[in-house]
Amino acid sequence: MLASLADVQVPEALKEEAPPEDLVHRHFDDSAFWRRFLPYADVTRDEFLDHKFQNKHSVQSVAQLEQLLEGVADPKFIEDVKTGLAQAPMNMRISPYLLSLIDWDEPYRDPIRIQFIPVASSRLADHPKLELDSLHEQDDSPTPGLVHRYPDKALFLPLDVCPVYCRFCTRSYAIGSDTDMVDKVSYSPKSDRWRSAFAYIASRPEIEDIVISGGDMYMMPANKLKEVGETLLAIPHIRRIRFASKGPAVMPMKLLSDQKWFDALCDIVDKGRAMAKEVCLHTHFNATNEITGITRKAMDKLFKRGVQVRNQAVLMRHVNDSSTEMVSLVKQLSYMNVQPYYVYQHDMVQGVEDLRTTVKHSEELERHVRGATAGFNTPTFVNDVPGGGGKRDLHSYDHYNPITGISVYRSPAVNDKVYLYFDPLHLLPEEGRKRWANDYEHEAMIREALCAADALKLERAVG
Repeated sequence: MLASLADVQVPEALKEEAPPEDLVHRHFDDSAFWRRFLPYADVTRDEFLDHKFQNKHSVQSVAQLEQLLEGVADPKFIEDVKTGLAQAPMNMRISPYLLSLIDWDEPYRDPIRIQFIPVASSRLADHPKLELDSLHEQDDSPTPGLVHRYPDKALFLPLDVCPVYCRFCTRSYAIGSDTDMVDKVSYSPKSDRWRSAFAYIASRPEIEDIVISGGDMYMMPANKLKEVGETLLAIPHIRRIRFASKGPAVMPMKLLSDQKWFDALCDIVDKGRAMAKEVCLHTHFNATNEITGITRKAMDKLFKRGVQVRNQAVLMRHVNDSSTEMVSLVKQLSYMNVQPYYVYQHDMVQGVEDLRTTVKHSEELERHVRGATAGFNTPTFVNDVPGGGGKRDLHSYDHYNPITGISVYRSPAVNDKVYLYFDPLHLLPEEGRKRWANDYEHEAMIREALCAADALKLERAVG
C-alpha cells in the first residue's frame, strides 16, 4: 500500500513540520544505560533484565545505599539521606533499575531521586490540617484490607509490600514496615483476611468494580495472583477488575523475565474476557526519566496479549509539574499504548510537603496539557479529597481561595458532605502565609471558605 503512494504528489502543507524536539517521546533508550552507573558497570544485560537480580539487589537501607554510592555521590548527600529517612513515614526500597537512572552528579534535582529517596534538607513542616490516613480509608473498611466507599466499587488490599517504596505513598499508614515516625497497620497476605474480604464482596450485589492494590500485586506469587483474580471473577455481580501496580514503572523487566507471573495475569484477563468481564492493569509512571527501551518492550508484550494498561500519575513539584514534562509523559505513554488516565493532585501525605503543588498551578498545567494530543489520551486531573470524599475533577470545587489555599469540594454520589483540600503553605502568597501563622485564624479561614461554598450552592439552586 505505501509503495503505491510513491508517485502521488504530496499536497502542500498548511502547517509547518513538527521540529525534532516535539518527537522526543518516540525515543526509548535501548542501550546498556545501567553500565554508566559505576556499581553496575560489569552487570550483563541478561543479569540486569532478570527480575530476580532486581529484587535481590534492591536497596533497603542507608547502609546499603552508602556502600553502593561510595565514590559516586557526595558523602554530604548520604548524610542528608540518613537524616531524611529518620524523619520519613516510609522506609526505603528502590530497585537497581531506578538507581541506575538517577543522575548522581545532580541527585538533588533528579526527579527519580525526589520520588524515592528523602533528604532532610528539603523537608518542610506538614500542613496543620494534615492527617496520616488523609483519605480516611479505614473509616470505610468493613474488614481489614477492604475499603467500600463508592456504592458499586470496592478496594481490596491483599498485601502491604511493594517492589519499591514511594515517598508520596497515600497508604504510608500501612505500607512497608514500621518507621521511627509511624507504627503501621498490617495488611499481610493471610488467607483468613482474604476470605473475609471475598465473603463481604460476594454478599454485596451492588459491587461491580474491584480495585486490587495494596501493597503491590507485583510482589504476589503467580498462584496467589490467580487465586485472587479467579475468586473475584467467579462472583456473578463483579464486572470489572483493576490490578494496580507500580511495577511496570520501576521494574519493567519482570514482565519480560517472569513468564509464570506474566501468564497468570494474562490468564485472568483472558478468563474475564471470555465471561464478558473487564480485567485491566493500572500503573503509575510519573516522569519520562522512568521510561526506557525495557519499558517499551514490556508494554508491547502486554499489548500484544490484549492487556489494557492505564496510567495514574501523581503531580509532584520538580518531578512533573512543568507543561513540557507532563505533555512529554502523556505522549510517551500514548506511544507505547498506555492510556494516560488520571493525574492526581498530590494527597496531603505526612513528610512530603515539598512535593505538593497548589490547585491553582495544577489547573494551569491541565490547560497546557489539554489539546496537546487526542482527547481520549488526555488524562483527567483529579483531587482525591481528604476525609473520604473520593476523586473529584480538579476544577469541580464549590469554592477555591488561592490566597488561603483552601478548596471546598462536595461529593453528592458518595454522601454529599463537604470536603476540604489545603494547598502547601510555602507556596501561598504572603497574606495567606501570615494568616496560617496565626492559630486563631485557622478555623476562621475554613468558615469563610464554607460560607462561600454554601453561597454558590444556593446561587445554583436558585438559578
